[in-house]
Amino acid sequence: MRYNLVAIASFIIIIGGLSLASSIVVPFLLAVFISIIVYPVLELMSKVHINRFFAFIILIGICGSGLWILGNVIATALLGFSADLPLYKAKIDIFMDNLVIYLKTNANIDISNNILSFINIDKLLATTSNLLVQTGGIVTQSFLVFLLLAFILFEAQIFKDKVEYFASKNPIALDIASTFISNLKHYLAIKTISSIATGVIVWGFLIFFDVPHASLWAILACILNYIPTIGSIIAAVPAILVSLAVNDLSATLWLTLIYLVVNIAIGNFIEPRFLGKGLGISTLVVILSLLFWGFVFGIGGMFLAVPLTMSIKIALDANPNTKFISILLSNKVK
Repeated sequence: MRYNLVAIASFIIIIGGLSLASSIVVPFLLAVFISIIVYPVLELMSKVHINRFFAFIILIGICGSGLWILGNVIATALLGFSADLPLYKAKIDIFMDNLVIYLKTNANIDISNNILSFINIDKLLATTSNLLVQTGGIVTQSFLVFLLLAFILFEAQIFKDKVEYFASKNPIALDIASTFISNLKHYLAIKTISSIATGVIVWGFLIFFDVPHASLWAILACILNYIPTIGSIIAAVPAILVSLAVNDLSATLWLTLIYLVVNIAIGNFIEPRFLGKGLGISTLVVILSLLFWGFVFGIGGMFLAVPLTMSIKIALDANPNTKFISILLSNKVK
């Protein structure tokens, strides 16, 4: 009993410490996940006889440039969106007023006192703007993420040597570590490819429908694709609202359908096929992980919730003694 109380108290203290240090922990975790994705590229360049130091410089240069460009695109788009927000609100208000009049005149349906009272456009736009600002705040910490990424990649070979040294003392530990790293690489690689594909496809259709700030909505769709189901819905809302403000209803409905088709196709058919049966987590666990990591790290925790939970699941699955917990987190029994 005393041991359980100490364990619970220790867990609460650790979570509290992580929450207080979220401004450092979140960029560090981002850097770790990015390093896991790009490290195989460093290994590949070394195998084709590119000096490891020059390969490191090239890769760091590409990553740094990418993070800098991404941060600037988001910051610029956020400024433009914030400036245009009053105009979008006014146009959406006009649309809703015309919708009320049309339904009351042609269908004798009065929605002014029920549905419209439930849908608070001002609050919805304010929440969307706040979410975008917080998202941009995370991504624009690119300099800190870049520094951490550089140090992680620089010491990656040293860390690998340490793992091999400890594995020589305990071969079972090497198998567990190898399985964990391999599955995590596989998950992050597939998820990153599918997220980029989602962003590119969405960006193309946003350009086609002349939706303002298309790059911002495409980046948001790419980032939030790491959050199954909920992330796709959150990513679609601001783009659809802006489309409703600048386009007619038919174009907005087409855009909504495209968002739906793209996310269903990638999230429910393409990703599961390449991720494999054993790497999925249940919907309930996804919701709980969003609540938990969001509470600990704020909006950054919500972005990292599924990768963090997936990392824990893969680690548990790699160890025979904790595999039963991994099965509890999974969306199916192996």
